Amino acid sequence: MDNEGLNALAGPDSPRKRQVRRALEAASRGGRDVTVPPRVLAESYRGAAHTQAIDSLLARRRPAIVTRDTDRTLARFVGAVLHAAGAGSAGIVDAHVVAVAAEAGGGLVLTGHPTDLERLAAPYRSTVIEPLR
Repeated sequence: MDNEGLNALAGPDSPRKRQVRRALEAASRGGRDVTVPPRVLAESYRGAAHTQAIDSLLARRRPAIVTRDTDRTLARFVGAVLHAAGAGSAGIVDAHVVAVAAEAGGGLVLTGHPTDLERLAAPYRSTVIEPLR
C-alpha cells in the first residue's frame, strides 16, 4: 500500500476510503497480506491525530496491515526496480511499494499517482497498479 491508500484509510469516509476497504477485505478473504513499507509510514505520519489514526489501523487484526522492514535483500530489489525503470532516488518510496508487492508474488497497489508506479512496476506483470478514485 502506498501513502495515498494509507491516508485514505486513516481519513474520513470517502470514495477512496471505501475503495481501499474493499481491497483490504478482498485480500483478507484471499489470505493475502496487505503490506506497507516503513518509508510509506514515514510519508504518512504527519501530526499527532493522523499518526494515531495510522497506528490504530496497523494495530487491527482484521483486515491486517503488516510492515515489511527494509533489509539488504529488499534494498537490493528496490535498487533493481529503480534501475530497470531508469529512475532516480526521488522514486525510492514508490520503488519500495513495487518491490514489496513483487517480492510477495504480485498484488494490487492502489495509488493516487498511477503513472509513477506503473513505470516502476512495468517489469513485474503480477503487480497491478490501480488508481484511487
